[in-house]
Amino acid sequence: MSHKRVLLADLNEHIGSQVIVSGWISDIRNLSKIKFIILRDRSADMQCIALKNETSEEVFNSINSLSKESIIEIEGKVSANKESKWGIELLIHNITVINASEPTLPIDNSDKSTTELEKKIDYRFLDTRNKKVNSIFRVRSKIARILTDFFDNEGFTNINTPKITCIGVESGAALFEVKYFDATAYLAQSPQIYKQMFVAGGFERVYEIGVIFRAENSNTTRHLTEFTGVDFEMGFINDYTDIMDMVEKMIKYLLTHLKKECETELQILDVEIDIPKEIPRMPMQEAKDYLKSKGKILSAEDDLDAEAEKMLGEYAKKEYDSEFIFITLYPWSVRPFYHMRPEDRQDLTKSFDLLYNGVEIATGAQREHRYEVLKKQTEEKGMDLEKMPEYAMIFKYGIPPHGGVGFGLDRITQRLLKLSNVREAVLLPRDPKRLTP
Repeated sequence: MSHKRVLLADLNEHIGSQVIVSGWISDIRNLSKIKFIILRDRSADMQCIALKNETSEEVFNSINSLSKESIIEIEGKVSANKESKWGIELLIHNITVINASEPTLPIDNSDKSTTELEKKIDYRFLDTRNKKVNSIFRVRSKIARILTDFFDNEGFTNINTPKITCIGVESGAALFEVKYFDATAYLAQSPQIYKQMFVAGGFERVYEIGVIFRAENSNTTRHLTEFTGVDFEMGFINDYTDIMDMVEKMIKYLLTHLKKECETELQILDVEIDIPKEIPRMPMQEAKDYLKSKGKILSAEDDLDAEAEKMLGEYAKKEYDSEFIFITLYPWSVRPFYHMRPEDRQDLTKSFDLLYNGVEIATGAQREHRYEVLKKQTEEKGMDLEKMPEYAMIFKYGIPPHGGVGFGLDRITQRLLKLSNVREAVLLPRDPKRLTP
C-alpha cells in the first residue's frame, strides 16, 4: 500500500485499492453493526464505513470516542457503491487521530446552522469548513484570477500602489488618519492618483487588485471600511463609452469562465450564471424619469439611493433580461473634481455606475486630462489643485485622454452569489464595529 495521501476527490481512480486519506470529520453515525464517518478535505467529502464483522474490534469501538471536526487519517479500501450518493465509499481498516477537536463547537457549521453571521465571523476558520461557505471563497478566488487573465490579455500592466499616503482625491470619501513617525498620513481610499500617474508613465493601461479603506460610519449590508478594489485605467480613449465597452467585455469574460471553472461550487451554492448578450446603458435623467413614473422622485442633482438602484435593477431585468445596467452621465454635483464634463452640459459628467442585481458594483468615468480645465474644476469643488502637487504634476508633462473604473471585488462576489450581506463574501470583514479577528 502506498503511504502517499490521496485526496477524496480522486478516490474514483483507486477503486479496489488500499489508500490513505486524511481530513476533518464532518459527521459521525454510530449504529450497532455499522458506523459511518463523513470525512472532508480540501477537495471533497466522502463516506467512510466500518463494519463490525470486517473492521477490527478496537478500530470499530474507537469511532465512539471521535468528535466532529477532529483531524484523522484513515487507511482503507475503496469500493464501488451504487446506493451511496458518492457512488463509492471507503471501507475503514485503521484510524489514526492526528488532532482531536473539543467535542462542543462554538458555532454550528453544518448546512442547517442557525448561528448568526457575526458569531460565524468570530470563528471564521470553523465556518469556512462548511462546503457552502468554502465554495464562496473558492469562487471569489477564481474571480480574482480570471480578472487578472483578462487584464493581461487586454494589454494591461499590473501595478501595486501605496496604501499609506499623504493625499486623498476621492471627493466626499472620508480618510483614516494614521501616525507616520513624526508626520500624519492616511490609509489609501483609492489608487486613483497612481493609476493616472502610470497611464502618464507610458504603460497606457494599468490595473490593480488591492485593499482600499473608507472611514465611513456605514452600518449596512453593502458597506465595509476595508474592502478589495479592482481598478483599471486606460489611455488614448475616444470617450467614456470606451471604458464601458471594456467593462462589458470584462464582465462577459468573467462570467463565461466562471461558469466553466466553478461548476461544482456554483452547484453547491445553487447559483446559475446568466451571461448578458449586452449590458443596457441608461442616462441618469432617463433613469430619474422612469423612477418618477414609479413614484420615486429624485432632483436633478440627487445621486441614486439604494431603493432607486434596486428599482433600476428590476427594470433592467424586465426590459432587457439583464442583471446588469449602466447608469450614465451623472450630475457634476455628485462626482469628483477629476471627472470630465461634456462641453455642452457642464452640469453632467462623462461617468457611469454599473448596477448588478440592483446594487452598484462599479464607478467609472473619463478623467479630465487638460490641466487648466482640471484646475478650474478643482476650484469649483472648493479645492486647490496646487495644494495637491503630486497629483497636479502628472498633467503638466503629457498625459493622454484616459479613463477608468473601480470595482468592489466583495460586492461582485456578493451579487453574483446572491448573498444577503457583503460580509458573507469577505473572510475577515472590517466595519465600524469590527476589528477582530
